[in-house]
Amino acid sequence: QERLGESGGGSVQPGGSLNLACAYSGYIATENYMGWFRQAPGKEREAVAAIRTDGTTQYLESVKGRFIISRQKTEGKRDEGTLWLQMGSLEPDDTAVYYCAAGRGWVRRLLVADNYHYWGQGTQVSVSS
Repeated sequence: QERLGESGGGSVQPGGSLNLACAYSGYIATENYMGWFRQAPGKEREAVAAIRTDGTTQYLESVKGRFIISRQKTEGKRDEGTLWLQMGSLEPDDTAVYYCAAGRGWVRRLLVADNYHYWGQGTQVSVSS
C-alpha cells in the first residue's frame, strides 16, 4: 500500500536547523522523482527541492546552499525508503507546512506541483525569535 508520512517539523530560532523525514512505501518506492514543497499561510504552495532516482537534484533559488535533499532506500526492503530534507540557516520566511510528494514517469521540471501524484499530510516548520 502506498504511503507517505512526514516527520521532524518543529519550532526553531532564526539560524537554526531542522531535519525533515518522509517515510514512503509501496509503489511510491519505484517512483522516478520525489520532492519537498511548502505552503505558508495566505501563500501558494511552492516547491523547495526535488530529487530523481539517479540522484540529480533541483532547488528553489532561495534555499540553495542552506537545504539538502536526499533519498535512501531501507536496507533489505525493496519497497520502502526515506526522503530527507536537511534545513540549515533557517529564516522566518521558511515558516510553512512542508509536504513530501512523489511523481511517476519523467518530467524535466521537478519544481512543479502539478507533476506530482502522491502527497503526504504535511509537517509544520516555524522559525521565529
